[in-house]
Amino acid sequence: MIHLTHEDVTAAAERVAGRVRPLAVAPADTPGTWFALEHLQHTGTFKARGAINFIRAHQESGTLPDSGVTIASGGNAGLACAWAARAEGARATVFLPATAPAVKVARLRAYGADVRLVGREYAEALDACRKFAADTGALASHAYDHPLIAAGAGTLMEELHARLPDLDTVVVAVGGGGLFAGVAASAHHHGVRVVAAEPENCRALNAALAAGEVVDVPVDSVAADSLGARRVTPMALYAAQQYDVCSVLVPDAAIVRARQALWDDHRLAVEHAAGTALAGLHAYAPSEGERVAVVLCGANTDPGDLAASSSGGEPVGAAPSGA
Repeated sequence: MIHLTHEDVTAAAERVAGRVRPLAVAPADTPGTWFALEHLQHTGTFKARGAINFIRAHQESGTLPDSGVTIASGGNAGLACAWAARAEGARATVFLPATAPAVKVARLRAYGADVRLVGREYAEALDACRKFAADTGALASHAYDHPLIAAGAGTLMEELHARLPDLDTVVVAVGGGGLFAGVAASAHHHGVRVVAAEPENCRALNAALAAGEVVDVPVDSVAADSLGARRVTPMALYAAQQYDVCSVLVPDAAIVRARQALWDDHRLAVEHAAGTALAGLHAYAPSEGERVAVVLCGANTDPGDLAASSSGGEPVGAAPSGA
C-alpha cells in the first residue's frame, strides 16, 4: 500500500514555494480557534497545491511529455490542473461532459486549457480522457488519488504549523482523501491531531475505517459537489488507521448552518466543503484550552444563497450548547 511520509510533503513544499499563495490564518470568535483561509488560494481551493507539485515533480524527473497533462474534471481539480499547467508552461487538456455549465468551460479556457466536451456524463468524459492519454502520451492527472497530489495538499499543514507551532488539532473536510492524507502525514510529524469531517451521507473514510478496508458508499449531500467521492484512497485509510485521527460525521443541516455562519459573522464566502469542516469542529467538541485550526478549503460556490442573517446564533467557532 502506498502511504505518504513527511519527507514527501516537505519535498512538495520545496516545489510549490513561491508558486502558491502563502496560507493566511485568522482567529475565530472562540479563543484558541483559528481559521486556515485556504479558500484564498489560486483557483479558489487547496487543489492548486497538488496540481503544481504534480507537474513540477514530473518536470524535474523529465517525465512531463510535450503533450502535457490531461484530466477529466470540470470542478476544482480541473481548474487547478489548468492553472498549474499554464503557470509551468505546459499544455493541459481537460475533458468534461457536454452538459457542463458554460461558466466552468469559460474558466477552464481562461486558464489556457484545451477543453474537450464529450458525452453527457462524467464517465464518458473520463473514458475519453483515458483514451487521449493512451493515444497521445499525455500525463494523466487525478483529482486526489495520487501521492504527488496528496503531498502537495499536505504543504498546507506545513505552513499552518509554521504559523501556529503550538497547535493541538486541525479539522479538515474529507472527500476522496487527498487533502486529508497529505495533512495527516504532516500533522503526525508535528504531533497534531487530525479531525476528519464528512457529511453523514458522503462517508467514504468513515465507512472504510468501520470496514477495515476501502469500500464504496452512497453519495447524497449538499457538499457532494466537492466531497462526493464514492471511495476513499488507500493512502487516506492508512493515515486514518495509523495516526492520531478522529472521524466525525455531520448532517447537511449543520453544514449549511456552518457555511452561513462563516458569511454572517466573518463575511467569508466558502463552499459547502469548508462548511463541513466547521460543522466537524462542533461535532468534535474540543476540550477547554485545546488549540484548534479549521481548514476552509475552498470558495468555488454560488454566493447568491448567502443572504445576510441577523439570527443571533452561536458565535462561529464555538462548540454547540451542552457539548
